[in-house]
Parts: sequence; C-alpha cells; structure tokens
Amino acid sequence: MDELVDILDKQGNFTGSSMLKSEAHKKGLFHATVHVWVYNRHGEILIQKRANDKQTYPNKWDVSVAGHISAGEDPLTTAIRETSEEIGLRLQESDLYKIGQYRSTVIHNKDLIDCEFNHIYLTELKVPVSELTIQTSEVAAIKLIDINIYLESLKDFSLLKSYVPHPPDYVDLVISAIRRQTL
Repeated sequence: MDELVDILDKQGNFTGSSMLKSEAHKKGLFHATVHVWVYNRHGEILIQKRANDKQTYPNKWDVSVAGHISAGEDPLTTAIRETSEEIGLRLQESDLYKIGQYRSTVIHNKDLIDCEFNHIYLTELKVPVSELTIQTSEVAAIKLIDINIYLESLKDFSLLKSYVPHPPDYVDLVISAIRRQTL
C-alpha cells in the first residue's frame, strides 16, 4: 500500500516535506520505519515470513513486525498499529521498549532505493502464538525460533537465503538487547 511518509535528511531530521512512499523509494530519500522484535522468556524470537507478493524480499523470514511510519505519525504509535495489523498482537505503549534507531540504505533496483531510519523496539510475547492472527496481505507465516538457531542460520549460506539480510551490527544490537531482557 502506498502512503504518505515524512522525508528525512541523512541525519534523520524531518525536512518539512512528505511524499508517497513509492516516490521516496524511487528518489532514494530517507524516511522512517519501525521494527518490532517480539521475544519470549524461553530465549525465542518471533519471526515473520513475508508474503509472496511483497515488492522486496518476498517469502523471506524477517523481523517480527515492520512498517513505514506514516506522515505525521510518531514511531511508538506506528509500532503499536503495525503490530496489531500484522500479527494481531495488541500492545500498550508500556509494552514496548525502544533499543535504538538504525540507518539503512538498500538499493533493490534503479526504481527502488530504500533509505530508512528504523526505530527498533522490543516487546515480550505473553500469549501463545496460536492466539495471534496474521495479516495475509503482508505476512505468509509466523513462528518462534530459538535465538541461537536464528543466529546460526544467518551464518549458514544455505539457510541465509531464506532470511531478509540485516547487517551484523543491526543483528548484534537486537540480539544483545533481547538477551539483556531475558536474563
């Protein structure tokens, strides 16, 4: 779905303009997204398999929830909305813990240059996965995976192709923060 997003400068500051997400991608302009990593006290993270008709990384396993921040919306509100929409998990502001912001640039093709500032949140899963409902237009499946198995999968070239690539420092930031929460 195309939506209006606020355009940011290379430091992540609002420039005062907004445009359609598709246009921002075409021009390679920075905009904001949220990433919500859902974990449980058993050392597992919830990952989602992206729908097969997604423009980027179809059928690949990825962060629990991700979405663009609409123009004028704040990251926390977006995180709550996207989590509810994509996996049916209802959250309050107090359920989310922001661990940081990550700047990312990925050139998919000449018409899709993804320049994002990812606002990264953690939340603990306190209900069974069976109680979650996926948004089939965005998500093909969800599953819990042991953090150590997830990390090993990212090191195995034959398995790595099943996952959306994230830089090692991004993965380290997320996994370290989750481990601190589960100690």
